[in-house]
Amino acid sequence: MTKILILYHYYWPDDVVSSSLFTDLCEGLAQRGHIVDVWPSNRPCHSLTMNQRKAHTANRYSTRPETRNGVKIHRVWRLPLSQHSFLGRIFNAIWMIKFWWLRLAFHSGYQPDVILVGTDPLLAVTIVPFLKFLRPKAKLVHWCFDLYPEAAIADGRLGPGSPLVKMVKWAMNASYPKCDLVADLGSCMRERLKAYPVKKSATLTAWALEEPPHALAYDKSERRALFGDAPLGLLYSGSFGRPHEFYMMVKLARLMPTARVTFSARGSRLAELHQALNPEDTNIHFAEFAPPEKLSARLCAPDVHLVSLRPDWAGIVVPSKFFGALAVGRPVLFEGSLESSIARWIKEFGVGWVLTSDNMDKTAEDLLAFSGDEKRKKQMFEHCFDIYQAHYSKKIVMDRWDKEIKTLLG
Repeated sequence: MTKILILYHYYWPDDVVSSSLFTDLCEGLAQRGHIVDVWPSNRPCHSLTMNQRKAHTANRYSTRPETRNGVKIHRVWRLPLSQHSFLGRIFNAIWMIKFWWLRLAFHSGYQPDVILVGTDPLLAVTIVPFLKFLRPKAKLVHWCFDLYPEAAIADGRLGPGSPLVKMVKWAMNASYPKCDLVADLGSCMRERLKAYPVKKSATLTAWALEEPPHALAYDKSERRALFGDAPLGLLYSGSFGRPHEFYMMVKLARLMPTARVTFSARGSRLAELHQALNPEDTNIHFAEFAPPEKLSARLCAPDVHLVSLRPDWAGIVVPSKFFGALAVGRPVLFEGSLESSIARWIKEFGVGWVLTSDNMDKTAEDLLAFSGDEKRKKQMFEHCFDIYQAHYSKKIVMDRWDKEIKTLLG
């Protein structure tokens, strides 16, 4: 049986999306007969909510080893530093990488066949050369959720020619060649990775956190709460951080006064979005971030899901909400670069609209026509669901992971 060690910052019961994806990955590999260990942090990604504070929920998880759904969890104790501050992220990354290295260095009897490293904490892939030294027989895999230093450059935190960027790129050029497999999230990210000496790559996308057996009908109560009696409901659900955009979405909403746009999100750009709105923007609303138990009802409430990505971030990250929308049978309206993977998938599979400054009037017209055509909506909902099942479902991607690992091991 294959022994797989997975090194990632977050894991169940943390509700951040990447934590859920890595939890599914670990459990899916265990179900396919692999022996899986995961070494996450004992801290959640996000700070406690007011309700959690009232409930006296601890801001940490037990470091006592446990087994859940066939996966052995051995958490790393970490200081309670905020992941949302730059210095906190840097220190947390150094802490996690150091302890992973020390744990392997002092447990020479533990010999995994495969070590899979994610992209959180920051620059986690730089541990790969040390892993190759400590476990030369192990196959090393990197699942790339985002690219650094490209993300810091796109965000404007660092200039492309700064000494720190050059140092990080040097580290990446030393780390990627040591990986036996680098898994990306789409063609646009793979093109970015060509700047580095990657030996072998494969596209292994994310999947949806909710996977119903068929395209879902509207949850009437949730739809009414989010969109009232509006004939067209557009929903942004999920994280809304620095990679995401909203300017064209707001302009589009102003062209469709009978439609209603609702943001059910959390992230660093929400305050900026609030400031960009005018008193006349009465058809743009906000809702609380959906808890896991309410996610299915939330996702099937709109006619169309909104997804956005600032053009400079194309290929650096791939928003996972695209997959969540298709999984429940809803099309996507994407604001972002035409060269991004999501724009390409929308065009290839016909699962929505790509919003640009040149087609805004036409898109508004088509969306309003779409909202009044029940037959077209039903066909689109079923088509989106079928595309998800054929290309992006958890089973499809997990089978690809299983195949890639077996191929690596010969």
